[in-house]
Amino acid sequence: MAGAEQHYIMPRAEFDKPVKLAIVMSPYYKDIAGNMLAGATAEIEAAGGTFEVIEVPGALEIPTAIGISERLSNFDGYVALGCVIRGETTHYETVCNDSSRAIQLLGLQGLCIGNGILTVENRKQAEVRADPMDQNKGGGAAAAALHLIALTRKWGAQRKGVGFVPDAEEYKVAGELKDNPSA
Repeated sequence: MAGAEQHYIMPRAEFDKPVKLAIVMSPYYKDIAGNMLAGATAEIEAAGGTFEVIEVPGALEIPTAIGISERLSNFDGYVALGCVIRGETTHYETVCNDSSRAIQLLGLQGLCIGNGILTVENRKQAEVRADPMDQNKGGGAAAAALHLIALTRKWGAQRKGVGFVPDAEEYKVAGELKDNPSA
């Protein structure tokens, strides 16, 4: 049983400047989504961040809404929340695979996204994964987005150089700093 396993949880991400996230959520299973939203908002607030909740009809619309938000807004990152429970048709595989693939592609383009779309066999599994007193994958998705934002801020500092010419201290020539051989 999953409850007996031990998992490492990284320390909470810390920020010098405030972060703003969009929580893009499908409330198709309203109680499940509500519990995951509570976990996500608690994690974001604990890190000192702010958020806006964007609701969409289903899990397939989550990546599209994230893409629109990225183009037309100023969010630092995104939390995708939803739940897909296996039914009697192959629609389950389509929704799970396509929503996950689209989120992954957005992430590979540089967006900081925590994927909290549950893909489960039954309602009981969803309830466990959304339970605020148990796994709460909403909080985990928010934590993932926050860690990616922190990583982006760490490596994404603005360069000192202007245009296409890097600043003298940005690169070395033959082991010495350009324009400063004594350094």
